Amino acid sequence: MSLTPLLAAPLAVQIHAITAIAAVLLGAAILFRRKGTPVHMLLGRIWALLMFTTATAAIFINEIRLVGPFSPIHLFVLMTYYGLWEGIREIRRGNVEAHQAAMKSLYLGALLLAGAFTLLPDRRMNQVLFGPDAGWTPSLIAIPLVLAVTGLLWWRLMPRRRRGPATS
Repeated sequence: MSLTPLLAAPLAVQIHAITAIAAVLLGAAILFRRKGTPVHMLLGRIWALLMFTTATAAIFINEIRLVGPFSPIHLFVLMTYYGLWEGIREIRRGNVEAHQAAMKSLYLGALLLAGAFTLLPDRRMNQVLFGPDAGWTPSLIAIPLVLAVTGLLWWRLMPRRRRGPATS
């Protein structure tokens, strides 16, 4: 592991990576702490700011250009902005269940799922974690692990769909 690729990266990449890592760690703490407390609300505001900063920094990362300066990964920026807006709107309305679903989806999708893509060969976080000459092997181990953890957390954290009355 070496931070050299990250330290040599443009400022937008550094801001994006640092705030994303902080959001992953803080988000995990929030997900498994008691909800509705003043500490939860403070940490939630900090997490939302980290997510907003992470998404905004991503707009300025244009190394993969497929549509003008953007790539499909930039769709996560829109997903993040929408998820934050929806989560904040729902808690202000008093809809705790919708707030929790929006924030959990944002954590799992915009952080863990998108984070799995950073482990592909030739991506910066792959180089940070595995070294510049690691090849595909570490990625083929790490990406399925991240996806499995994401799926497990999705199954564990997301509310079960309520079934209607039984019909005969």
